[in-house]
Amino acid sequence: MSISTHAGIAEREIVTTRIFDAPRDIVFAAWIDPQHIGQWWGPNGFTITTERMDVRPGGEWVFVMHGPDGTDYPNRIVYAVIERPGKLVYKHDSGDENEPRQFVTTVTFAEQSGKTVLTMRALFKTAAERDSVVREHNAIEGGNQTLGRLAAYLAASR
Repeated sequence: MSISTHAGIAEREIVTTRIFDAPRDIVFAAWIDPQHIGQWWGPNGFTITTERMDVRPGGEWVFVMHGPDGTDYPNRIVYAVIERPGKLVYKHDSGDENEPRQFVTTVTFAEQSGKTVLTMRALFKTAAERDSVVREHNAIEGGNQTLGRLAAYLAASR
């Protein structure tokens, strides 16, 4: 997973942070267990179907996001780093190696007084690719909604 340096990191990145009222081992487990992640992943109104999930460096999570309008979006995550329960790094794409909008996401899980501070950093190859995803797919709001769904799922699971 190499990232080019066509633009500064800030211009190529989407950063989302949220504090969850749950210990980080529980929040981390929600990210790596197909029984959990299928309940909350994606923006409001979306569902997912996991085809396979192999959480290890080099392993893949292949899934389809089903939009509220019936559109299906193929997705693939290839895990690079797994540090339980503190960090995940993965490449995210549609399963097409030539897709221009591949990005690398680093998710950190920091313990803070029994709560978890989660920071998700999605880094694109270029600022133009980042801007395109923000504009065409409402990626910032989608990320916020996804983490909102995770918060609701964790609260309901207690």
